[in-house]
Amino acid sequence: MRIDEIIAAGGDPVFSFEFFPPKTEEGEARLFAALEALRPLEPAFVSVTWGAGGSTRAKTIDIVSRIRANHDLEAMAHFTCVGATTDDLRGDVARMRDAGIENVLALRGDPPQGETTFVATEGGLSYSSELTALVGETYPEACLVGACYPEVHSEAADRESDLAHLKAKVDAGVRVLITQLFFDNAAYYRFVADARAAGIDVPIVPGIMPIISTAGIKRMTSLCGAKIPPALLAALEQRGDDAEAVAELGVAYATLQCAELLANGAPGIHFYTINRSPATRAILSALRLQRPWDASAGTEPALRVLAG
Repeated sequence: MRIDEIIAAGGDPVFSFEFFPPKTEEGEARLFAALEALRPLEPAFVSVTWGAGGSTRAKTIDIVSRIRANHDLEAMAHFTCVGATTDDLRGDVARMRDAGIENVLALRGDPPQGETTFVATEGGLSYSSELTALVGETYPEACLVGACYPEVHSEAADRESDLAHLKAKVDAGVRVLITQLFFDNAAYYRFVADARAAGIDVPIVPGIMPIISTAGIKRMTSLCGAKIPPALLAALEQRGDDAEAVAELGVAYATLQCAELLANGAPGIHFYTINRSPATRAILSALRLQRPWDASAGTEPALRVLAG
């Protein structure tokens, strides 16, 4: 089922999980074990990344197809411009269409490791808006999803130009947006307000990454430009090399963060799982129990600590 239709149907918020295609049989086994552990939580969909440099393009389509066929879950394929000509891209879209994959997250993709500037492949594309248009032309029945950046894309000159690029993606056919990870809810609220003012009216789903490693989240945020609030960073560093204590804080913080977002009207949460289930399972289980999106639960005032 198309993700835009799932969101439009209303009811409870839409929860989803993101995985990446592993390169080994052991990694693949861990992925499907994590998937099975999370399946009882009934996510609206899961997504599978395209891999650095488009290196796992065939595996992404294969894994998404297997999830849909064997695990009774809707699945979305990520799709990037990296390392492909337009003919290559049209071929990949045709394969997704033939596999019945209805949801596609269209992304430009990151520059190769060690480089800071994206250079289009000869005969390829330069922008996610171009990729969105290509997918829409080749597979008009697909639901196109796009990425967005509450703290501004690291390559954007400023928020205004970032929003202009985002509006171009929506105009090209994007029907749902999922944010880059963030830890300050106020950034999400400001971004949504600015996007609406710019004429962007599609659902904007917050993307949340539970912290399981201080070094890992520092590395991740340095790559994507997200900021760790000073108080959260200090609390992580106080825990030093105690991995269990860091993970416990990460689960607690993400649970409060998600609860506050949902209490304030976010349409759902997209969890960046890093192919692991325990943290996401704990967070979503608590959210489903607490139901912060339900006004009758009366939880919002207790959560304002994360509202900025």
